[in-house]
Amino acid sequence: MSNGRTLFGTDGMRGVANLEPMTSGTVMRLGMAIAARLRQPGRHTRIAIGKDTRLSGYMFESALASGIVAMGADVWLTGPLPTPGIAFITSSMRCDAGVVISASHNPFEDNGIKVFARDGYKLPDNVEYEIEQLMQSPELDGLRAAPADVGYSRKIEDARGRYVVYCKSTFPSELTLDGLRVVVDGANGAAYRVGPAVFEELGAKVVAIHTKPDGKNINARAGALYPQSMCETVKLHDAHIGIAFDGDADRLVLCDEHGNVIDGDAVMALCATRMIKENRLAKQTLVTTVMSNIGLERAIRNAGGTLVRTQVGDRYVVEEMRKNGYNLGGEQSGHLVFLDHATTGDGIVAALRVLAIMAREQVPLSELAKVMTRTPQVLINTSVEKKIPLDQLPDIQRMIRDIERELGDDGRVLVRYSGTETKVRVMIEGTDETRIQGWAEELAGALKKYCRAAT
Repeated sequence: MSNGRTLFGTDGMRGVANLEPMTSGTVMRLGMAIAARLRQPGRHTRIAIGKDTRLSGYMFESALASGIVAMGADVWLTGPLPTPGIAFITSSMRCDAGVVISASHNPFEDNGIKVFARDGYKLPDNVEYEIEQLMQSPELDGLRAAPADVGYSRKIEDARGRYVVYCKSTFPSELTLDGLRVVVDGANGAAYRVGPAVFEELGAKVVAIHTKPDGKNINARAGALYPQSMCETVKLHDAHIGIAFDGDADRLVLCDEHGNVIDGDAVMALCATRMIKENRLAKQTLVTTVMSNIGLERAIRNAGGTLVRTQVGDRYVVEEMRKNGYNLGGEQSGHLVFLDHATTGDGIVAALRVLAIMAREQVPLSELAKVMTRTPQVLINTSVEKKIPLDQLPDIQRMIRDIERELGDDGRVLVRYSGTETKVRVMIEGTDETRIQGWAEELAGALKKYCRAAT
């Protein structure tokens, strides 16, 4: 699954800030390797760098820029901007790469690096592997630019405005958000300014919460991972919809007018079924991951479509979409990719697709969300000391088989290690919520024990 990579996981490089590998020295060398690997023959290399609102972002922004300019490439800084905004800037401004400094939904102590190619798509695994190899090679130091050829770094002053205009361009020109009351939870992250601005400029009355980042409060009981305050604010202000982003705003969680959470599966169901009806869903196929609820698969099938699953990670969803010509995909967690409009998960663009449906059909979100009936699902995340391959744990395999036998065709079991954290994730779906909760707790407890004993 790592394809030989040791630094890059399912969504870039990630770790605790100021501890290896997320140190300024390592990140500077990463900048050098990115510039060396992604430079284009015959043209001066330029690389966009953006970040979320973490305190350590300043340190890594400087380190990356130092490494890049040392190789003779130029750096264009966007400042705080959502991950999809940096993907947009990269392709729009014809950069050779775009680098995002963010640990997404993780707490502020963590930080990470993810890289986009010049077309705005995340780098494939093999290119990330080549960059890792180059970082560790003495050959890299020999590729430094001569003194007269060192690059420069400058700020893109209007990056935020460019991205706001782009987001609004994805909303149908004949519609407005006039009369809609919208709660926007910025997670004290990268969308703290652009999120509210987009919806306000399209006519909505916006109540913005968690839009005062201080470097340490990103994702702190806020945003897509903690939608409770959004839900309460929607009810308090009698709003029509709540919109919550994570720290880098590449994922989206909604709530309806009653304060009920609407996750990525439900958003995909209501968008995909309409696209099927309008013959706008490419090959009548939705792409999602193994984590998505069985209820989503049934909703797509009942509408006459097909659902294709990939391993967890929006990069793998996008790879499947590009390989086979699909145009809609995403994850239950809220990474939603509308490939007709964006190259990666974009929380703002996804929210606008839902708002367009609400504005056109004049139907509340609570009614729209009934397009799928969710099968009870239990997900437990457990910290482990070591990620022992599951096929080396025969007792765990036996437990999984026993649970699957009990579930039959009415449920499923999924156990996997996180690609970004030292955790194992246990997911069980079935008709009896009490039983699946018990099985999930038993399985998670056993995994924690085995993984600790083997260290």
